[in-house]
Amino acid sequence: MPVFDFDIPVNRREVPALKAHPMVLGKDGANLFPAGVADMDFHAAPCILDAMQARLDHGVFGYEAVPDPLFPAIAEWQKTRHGWALDPAHILRAPNVLNILAIAASIFTDTGDGIIVQPPVFFDFYDILDENHRRIIRNPLLFDGETYRMDFDDLAAKAANPRTKMLYLCNPHNPVGRVWSADELRRLGDICAENGVLVVSDEIHADITFAGHPYTPFASLGTAYADNSVTCLSPAKSFNIASCAAAHTIISNDDMRAAFQRENSRLTVNKNNAFANAAMVAAYTNGAEWLDAALQYLEGNADLVTERLANVRGVSAPKPEGTFLAWLDFRALGLSPDDLTKFLRENAGWAVTRGQAFGPEGEGFARLNFATQRANLEQALDRLVTALQCFPRP
Repeated sequence: MPVFDFDIPVNRREVPALKAHPMVLGKDGANLFPAGVADMDFHAAPCILDAMQARLDHGVFGYEAVPDPLFPAIAEWQKTRHGWALDPAHILRAPNVLNILAIAASIFTDTGDGIIVQPPVFFDFYDILDENHRRIIRNPLLFDGETYRMDFDDLAAKAANPRTKMLYLCNPHNPVGRVWSADELRRLGDICAENGVLVVSDEIHADITFAGHPYTPFASLGTAYADNSVTCLSPAKSFNIASCAAAHTIISNDDMRAAFQRENSRLTVNKNNAFANAAMVAAYTNGAEWLDAALQYLEGNADLVTERLANVRGVSAPKPEGTFLAWLDFRALGLSPDDLTKFLRENAGWAVTRGQAFGPEGEGFARLNFATQRANLEQALDRLVTALQCFPRP
């Protein structure tokens, strides 16, 4: 197996990387540990860099069609990696996962319809639903201090409302790091099917799961589940190519897929980026070894976070089952959301995502992106531990 070096220092400020940009960090954030935006501080896989260089060397960048190898490569990746035998004919391309979520809400529900979310959950879900004038129906996850689980009784009650038409599923879940089991997904799918609720599943973190927690594609559970779902996928997270990759959706239901394709056409979402094409084909064809190495490194970082904070007063840091995001519980500090943000910035030098961005259930929490060089993470954890040790106690 090739050796990939994830410890190579990378200065994200040499390019307008959103994670390290004043737009995110603020004008006073030049020296903060940038751990908010969910991408990785690692060079892309060599196979991707080589493919993009080869495409650059061609020198002509006119309009392109979808490359013939792309959809078969996606299907083969899912079959080999996750045991999901999908039909390449069920794949539609899209600019990004958020685009898929928005189009699904627009064409499969009406203004004022309810769409279920399971907070604390990815904040863009709320923006999409607000901007499309859909009602947000909250089915909060249950937290026992260590792990989150779905509240199926509450889900069944809310799905029974005839104006509730859709559920946004986050699988694996951002930010709490759960990789939902097949049994959990099956139970959710049964409740939704019984009540005519379409499942739209954001599975962008699908490839990033840790030992003992395999990812289950919702649509792989069986024909009935696939036909009542829209799956959103992209190599953006897995291969750290968010700025040069597109997304794709899997829709096995012929009528829904045709409707989605018509909306893509109406919105003229039908142009291809040459470098995205090259990057995606390379990732799904030759990227497995790099991803395996990245997962090993990421799990080492996840273990480091959990171990370093295990006995530190004021914070709880359960290890995530997947994603490169840690969901840190600072509620024991008794700080307001604004004061917690101020404490982390001024005392620890941390710029992380505020927990309340994921819903009121996230107040007192913060989302840490640990997909960085281990030396960076160790230094950041040193600063946090020192700040917490100096935090005044009653």
